[in-house]
Amino acid sequence: MPLFDDAIDAAARSTLAACARRGLTLATAESCTGGLLAGALTEIPGSSAVVERGVVTYSNAAKTELLGVPSALFESVGAVSEEVARAMVEGLLARAPVDLALSVTGVAGPGASERKPEGLVFLAVGLRDKEVLIVRETFGAIGRGAVRLNSVRRGLSMLEDMAVLSE
Repeated sequence: MPLFDDAIDAAARSTLAACARRGLTLATAESCTGGLLAGALTEIPGSSAVVERGVVTYSNAAKTELLGVPSALFESVGAVSEEVARAMVEGLLARAPVDLALSVTGVAGPGASERKPEGLVFLAVGLRDKEVLIVRETFGAIGRGAVRLNSVRRGLSMLEDMAVLSE
């Protein structure tokens, strides 16, 4: 029985193939997805040729300790923000021997606020020594699992797009 649906499986395969064609390795830094992105990638046989690591940094302390996210960012903009997503991917690229990195932070729900509603997710993707691309998604109050899986789909798409643009 497959762990992920056909769309996620196909996206993971396509992402890995795009990276392999270009000789890229990748890593993920995940908060609200809790490792699902890395899980979708590593579900594919042969993924170890591309995937170097995945880090689940669910707490703010983990984001600071493992990725170097400045703790002041949590006080000023909160964990679910463009700034934290950027700091997560930049920290991962600084610490991992990879070419490509993706981070995700968001509110899967329940427990949203007016400023940060359920379904608000920030994803950042970066190639070493290149500009970081950040996307803000508002999936809405579609349920915790659906927000997480939609984040995985979007993250895989971003990784593949960045791999293709790396040429």
